[in-house]
Amino acid sequence: MNFFDEVYRMTPPWDIGRAQGEIAALEEAGEIAGDVLDVGCGTGENALYLASRGHAVWGVDAAPRAIDLARGKARERGIAATFLVQDVLSLCELGRTFDTVVDSGLFHTLSDADRPRFVRSLTDVLKADGTYIMLAFSDLEPGEFSLPRRISQEEIRTTFDEGWRIDWIRPAVFESTIRPNGSLAWLSAIART
Repeated sequence: MNFFDEVYRMTPPWDIGRAQGEIAALEEAGEIAGDVLDVGCGTGENALYLASRGHAVWGVDAAPRAIDLARGKARERGIAATFLVQDVLSLCELGRTFDTVVDSGLFHTLSDADRPRFVRSLTDVLKADGTYIMLAFSDLEPGEFSLPRRISQEEIRTTFDEGWRIDWIRPAVFESTIRPNGSLAWLSAIART
């Protein structure tokens, strides 16, 4: 059984019962456009928020338990969104493209070997000039623990150095139920060229 599916037997600390504030702020500023794919969507809070704002939204996650919870939330709230169990390294299997891909906490879980595969997978589903929005734990977050993995700006730039344009990387906060002030993160807007 997959690690993340087991985690969803309870409420994981990143499942805050609403969209991440950084994602909501981007939407309110008009920076999230068109049809949206939420990769690593978990129980769907970001996807459901964006769908409630008028976007056609699909959410994918490798954890079946998380997808079941997301579908239940969509039914309870009367929000139309599509949720699928899907490996993010094989997004071509979705058979469609999106204007925006949102990633809140997925990229920093990928191994070094999986990062190039993920970028190729993103290329399959993100329209030309579409934008990949990524919220990932920052290497500036203090602490002795190695998890969650922390990402540097240089790692982001190196991963997306070919066929992509980094519009911006800025300091952000990743909210959780265990850190009242959140954790330091990088929020990036990366366009497919």
